[in-house]
Amino acid sequence: MKILILNGPNLNLLGKREPSIYGNVTFNEFLESLTKKYADVGLEYFQSNVEGELINKLHEVGFSYQGIIFNAGAYTHTSVAIGDAIKGIETPVIEVHISNVYAREKFRHQSYIAPNAKGVIAGFGLQSYELALESFL
Repeated sequence: MKILILNGPNLNLLGKREPSIYGNVTFNEFLESLTKKYADVGLEYFQSNVEGELINKLHEVGFSYQGIIFNAGAYTHTSVAIGDAIKGIETPVIEVHISNVYAREKFRHQSYIAPNAKGVIAGFGLQSYELALESFL
């Protein structure tokens, strides 16, 4: 089974950026533990701050992987193009968020990904990724 974890803008700053919201663990530290725990799953990770690179990655794996766990960051709330890319691929996508976006600013309540996603998981910290992974298993 091949699963892509795809992270959008500013998620490369996890562990440093607003630790009161996002925690103090880097994503690479978390990914290392996740990869060990799920050693039988082919996990791949990609992060970009560039919208087009995220779309290209969706197109690249969107017909051959069994699942995509996607935290698009702020692009969740602004990118029609990413929503369209997800609609255009076959691989199921689960939208994830570390924070509870519905307890934050109103503009974060809109998602252009959710209508085209298999599901949405938000507010469980980095465990949101593991919950998404479990749903594919």
